[in-house]
Amino acid sequence: MASAALQLPDEAAGHPRLDALVAQARERAKGRRVRVGLVHPCDAAALVAAARIRGEELAQPVLIGPREGILRAAGAAGIDAHDFEIIDCSDTAAESARRAVAMARQGVVGALMKGSLHTDELMSAVVDKTIGLRGETRISHLFLFDLPRYPKLLGLADCVVNIAPSLDAKRDILGNAIALLRKLEIAQPKVGIVAAVETVNPAIPATVDAQALVAMARAGAWPGALVEGPFGFDNVISAQAAQIKKMASRVAGDADLLLVPDLNAGNMLYKSFTYIGGGECAGLVLGARVPIVLTSRADSLPSRIASVALAVLGAAHES
Repeated sequence: MASAALQLPDEAAGHPRLDALVAQARERAKGRRVRVGLVHPCDAAALVAAARIRGEELAQPVLIGPREGILRAAGAAGIDAHDFEIIDCSDTAAESARRAVAMARQGVVGALMKGSLHTDELMSAVVDKTIGLRGETRISHLFLFDLPRYPKLLGLADCVVNIAPSLDAKRDILGNAIALLRKLEIAQPKVGIVAAVETVNPAIPATVDAQALVAMARAGAWPGALVEGPFGFDNVISAQAAQIKKMASRVAGDADLLLVPDLNAGNMLYKSFTYIGGGECAGLVLGARVPIVLTSRADSLPSRIASVALAVLGAAHES
């Protein structure tokens, strides 16, 4: 008997917590709409997203790329691109990225969103030491998940940017994520540092790093945040699992953020949340001078819109 085909995430399924995030951003946008630079939007998906962003009254999309390529993509999507502000660049994605980064540095746009160029083409311009958008901390990434069986939005960092972060890098990843959660009016973010096991074992460096991060938190590195670890995944998600293992914790079963040990673990967990757990997410690059939305070809339209909402909330708060 043939096995059933894997079902992709259902875009029609309800994700009320992400809907609330979009509503919060829409309310914030009533005062002033953030200009979001859509970088090299030369495919139909990018133009559909631009039209939806404007239709949702979340932000003011600015299309940065080759005019002819944008117009062709708009035609394929059935969208009138003449309704948008277009910043004409050469045909190369690298030039679109450089122009977008320059506009962000100058304050012409308050956030960036990846279009049809490769992630490394955009990020190489963002991290350029001379012309880029580096801030005071290491650049990192955060996903916020709306999961059917979890009581609130759950952050996951870093699944995209930092491959094998050192302790110093994890400190910045954690600090960037906590700062964004506070902008979402989470006054006391609860953070679980995740590893393979919940005990400190020198043979498992992630557990040693977790111990060090908890010590930093207790010393006041992130005032107001509650940071605990190491946790196994089971006992950070389930208070019952933590109780069975006799763990006294205020984070277990109620975490706002999970810090993963490396990109391998984070990326697999992110895809498990999406493809098996039925989750939908918003994602954002943090630590740069402006928020950056890194889209994937596999991202649903609701995920793209929620990610822009997250960028709007971050950018509006800073401005």
